[in-house]
Amino acid sequence: MSTSIQSEMRAPAKQSTLTQLRKEGIVPAVVYGYQTESTPISVKERELLKTLSVTGRNGVIKLNVDGKDINVVLNDYQSDALKGDIRHADFLAINMTEELEVDVTVNLIGESVGVKQGGVLQQPNHEVKIKVKPSDIPETFDIDITNLEIGESITVAEIREKSKYEILNEDTHALVLISSPRTAAEMEELESDAAESTEAEPEVIGDKKDEK
Repeated sequence: MSTSIQSEMRAPAKQSTLTQLRKEGIVPAVVYGYQTESTPISVKERELLKTLSVTGRNGVIKLNVDGKDINVVLNDYQSDALKGDIRHADFLAINMTEELEVDVTVNLIGESVGVKQGGVLQQPNHEVKIKVKPSDIPETFDIDITNLEIGESITVAEIREKSKYEILNEDTHALVLISSPRTAAEMEELESDAAESTEAEPEVIGDKKDEK
């Protein structure tokens, strides 16, 4: 499913001008890629966020640039660490018939046997990189962990042949593992180490002024 966004052409501007745009809810952006020269544009942040809520991070967007609709994906973006608003966006123009390399979020399905037995679920990597046509990009990469027992793991090697997508990560790329539960002794040792670390914090001594 694609969703349309209207953009406005913009000239390269000073930082102060870009700051003013952001205050007005406008995101400075650039579009480039398939049959498209690198072009500075701007889009409304509210419209972009609304579109992404529908298409997802990797979804195809129909971007209107100077009266022409271009199929794009959000290739990259910068956001404010404190406010969370988008400060800049890179749109990649794509050919709908050619495959793309995209990172897709791993979605674990089911509750593993190992977790029911008290094991601890760990997810070393939350994404996989796949090669896929734009129209077939999945919202998530689903992995069934129902039969995973304590001490067992799933890496790309275990799912590569079963996947309908071409996975580009190495076979050793770990996706999920079920580790043994910590013993009471291990928990006490961890708590003890944490207490010792707190006690060992250096004392902060203020500057002393010379007395006259």
